[in-house]
Amino acid sequence: MELVTPGIGLIFWQTVTFLIVLFLLGKFAWKPIMNALSERETSIENALSAAEKAKLEMQALKADNEKLLAEARLERDKILKEASEAGNHIVETAKLKAEEEGARMIANAREAIENEKRAAITEVKNMAAVLSLNIAERILKRELSDPNAQQALAQEYISEVTLNA
Repeated sequence: MELVTPGIGLIFWQTVTFLIVLFLLGKFAWKPIMNALSERETSIENALSAAEKAKLEMQALKADNEKLLAEARLERDKILKEASEAGNHIVETAKLKAEEEGARMIANAREAIENEKRAAITEVKNMAAVLSLNIAERILKRELSDPNAQQALAQEYISEVTLNA
């Protein structure tokens, strides 16, 4: 095997061609490529800063949401506490009203019992008076039917009248 060595002319022309291509690239292509790379780098930096800004905004929104949730929880607890207190107040008020109503009903019942008791006692007294009058009437009829008893009763009446006069 043999190594091929290029000739001096070939090396010369390759060098000249390379320098021309390098010159043309430097003159026409290098600046636009560098500008495009610079623009791309700038747009990437802008996108990264926008992403960082969005991340910070999201964190702020998350903090605001957590704050709002905490406030909502406090408000909910406050409402529940107020509702519980209102319920307790209603129950307590109803209990007091029931106790007052019960006491009033008991007082009315006692008063009705007392009235019935008085009425019964009055009725018993009236019955006793009627019974006493009936007995007295029967005794008087029996006493007055006897002429000797009538004369004794008249003398007794006369003596009472003369003593009192």
